This record gives sequence, structure tokens and C-alpha cells, in this order.
Amino acid sequence: MSATLTVEDVVRTFGGVRAVDGASLVVEPGSITGLIGPNGAGKSTLFNCVSGFLRAQSGRVLLDGRRIDRSRAHRIARAGLVRTFQTPRTLTRMTVLENVLLARDAPTRAHELLRLVRLDGHAHELAGTLSGGQRKLLDLVRALMAEPRILLLDEPMAGVAPALRVELLEHILALRARDRVTLLIVEHDLDFVMRACDRVVVMNDGRVIAQGTPEEIRRDERVVDAYLGARH
Repeated sequence: MSATLTVEDVVRTFGGVRAVDGASLVVEPGSITGLIGPNGAGKSTLFNCVSGFLRAQSGRVLLDGRRIDRSRAHRIARAGLVRTFQTPRTLTRMTVLENVLLARDAPTRAHELLRLVRLDGHAHELAGTLSGGQRKLLDLVRALMAEPRILLLDEPMAGVAPALRVELLEHILALRARDRVTLLIVEHDLDFVMRACDRVVVMNDGRVIAQGTPEEIRRDERVVDAYLGARH
């Protein structure tokens, strides 16, 4: 079975700084892959290169075996790679349902997804009345409306209340189980990563320093030194 997403030797510099320095990773179909690392490791820059919001200066990004690294972000999204952002891009003066239907005019699907994340009771309320965690869920629904082949989540747990974190984890696991959605997730919440992900990719100083199962990553001394700070 071929990989859904393949990143090969991607480089992106800003001035003299190599924010991404030859990073490579593979995301298998139907998997949940976590991308972790300390602040400044290059995770967000790599996410932007993969999703077309930044142009990689060298290397390749392939979606289902086809190069996408020379395409614009909207074309990459149409090809099936969709992302969310660390700060949800909610249109606060539109209703929750209107926000969802901006992605695709499919009301039946919109209501189904809002029920899935328990936002259906807020469908006709202004999106600006939602909590930060609920806006994360709305962002997730809007991304799912595009029926992506792979969904990139940028720190989905950031700013989310503890009770809603458990709920969000359940939703993400349910998506994989029900729809076989493939996910690549940048996240600082290690408990979430270790519980949700099949594989974990670790970056430091722009490079991928380790890849493996959550248990392998826990035991990897390079990861402990660079990121975890203590053996778990």
C-alpha cells in the first residue's frame, strides 16, 4: 500500500536560518501520525510547506504519489490535502452552519458533521458566541466538509479546556474508525499524541531526528534530550 503523504528532503530557509533542513517523513493511509518537537523545531514551517502556504526551496512533497510542492494551497486542498490552523479562522458574524457551508454547500453533510462534534445545537447561533474549544471543533468540521484524503491539524488541543480535550480526542479517533480519514497532527500535548497516534515524528533544529511508535519514541534518548526532558 503506497503512502498517502510523502515528504522528501524538504528545505526552507529564512535569511540565513534553515527553518526546515532536509526533513523527510511518510504518512500511511488511514493512520494518525503525530509531529512533535520543541518550539522552533520547524514543525509549523514544514506544515506550511506541505500544505502550500510556503514554497519549499528544495525537496519534494507527494500526495498519493503525485507531486504537490509546486502547487498553490487551494489546488492542494482540492487534491485532497486539507489543514486547520492553530488559531481557528472563524467568521464570527456568521452562524455556525453558515461557516460550515462556506466550505461546501451540502446541508445534509453539514448537519451530520455538526452532530458528530455536538455542535448541532449551536447551528443557528453566531459563531462568535462559541468558546475557543468549540471553534476548534467548528474548524475541524469545516475541514471535513472538503472530504479530504488527508487532514493536517495544527495544534488542535491548544487553548481547549481539559473536558473538551477528551471529547476532541474521541472525535478524532471516531473519524479514523468511521471514515478512515488519514491525519497528520502537530501537537504539544504529549498525552494526546501518545494516546491518539499510531506513529510519531520528532523534529529538532529543522530536522527529523526520530520516527516510530509512541512507545519507541518514549524510549528514544535523542527525543528525551531534545524534547521530553525526562524519560517516561
